[in-house]
Amino acid sequence: MARTKQTKAKRKKLEEEEESTTTKPQPQPPKNLFSSLLPPPQIRTIVTQYLQDDIPSHFDVGGHVVGNTIQTAELWMKSPGVLAGIPFFNATFDVCGSCTIAWEDIAIEGQSYPNASGDNKIKLATVTGPVSHLLRGERTALNTLSRCSGVATLSNECVQIAKSNQWKGLVAGTRKTTPGFRLVEKYGLLVGGAATHRLDLSQMVMLKDNHVWACGGSIERAVKKARVVSGFSQKIEVECQSLAEAMIAAEAGADVVMLDNFEPEQLKKDAKVFKEKFPHVTVEASGGITMETMPDYFSEDVDVISQGKLTQGYDCVDFSLKIVH
Repeated sequence: MARTKQTKAKRKKLEEEEESTTTKPQPQPPKNLFSSLLPPPQIRTIVTQYLQDDIPSHFDVGGHVVGNTIQTAELWMKSPGVLAGIPFFNATFDVCGSCTIAWEDIAIEGQSYPNASGDNKIKLATVTGPVSHLLRGERTALNTLSRCSGVATLSNECVQIAKSNQWKGLVAGTRKTTPGFRLVEKYGLLVGGAATHRLDLSQMVMLKDNHVWACGGSIERAVKKARVVSGFSQKIEVECQSLAEAMIAAEAGADVVMLDNFEPEQLKKDAKVFKEKFPHVTVEASGGITMETMPDYFSEDVDVISQGKLTQGYDCVDFSLKIVH
């Protein structure tokens, strides 16, 4: 009996050792790295508004013409860019109802497809469902996907420029987003590797020149008044037109100073002086900076470079959704 127990114990140990040495398949990275940021009820509400805007009379005559037979459509990428916006594409057909989407293994958010073109189309997904539902969601789904991918593409280009110049700061967007489309564009910034900046007026306090002027011109008064209600949980940023204003803002307790509309050489000079006295305060450079001029602003004393163009001047990526026939 004792020998039998020993034999079983040895066999179990050998099996455990064999299992531990066996190479196990590694989990595949998710297609949507940031999709968990987007609460499904919020996306459904936004996408529903997009769809209602596209059919304002609530009659879809084209849908009546084609009927509700089950058909299949294929999503094709037809111009180079970074893929972004999969959660919004999915949500569109979820709201349309009775549709399923099968994404190709190569369809990964944040992935760049530099060789995509009209002559070299890349298949990304297959959508199946009642044909009227497919066509009802087609344009809304493509609009969000093409614009989100456009933001991600431009953002990624800027991020790669920063990396190639060994700059350690953050490339960021701004609040200059399309009304009603902010969440999609901010999501595109993230997928492209950029920082979103503040998402709305409540996320971070930003005191711009208008705020200061409306408070009688006192940066110190504006910052201290903001701190009373924002407490410890919100950062305060102040838009500054000079080094002197940045110093006043930091002395008053600002967490971030924006050096706005500075010439590159002056900005780097003033940022260095500022950081020597306030190394803990974040320095943001902004105002008229583009992808072409951005390298002129790189400095170890500049923490963030923000560009409104990332959500205002991007080119859309071309996609199509075609019924299989």
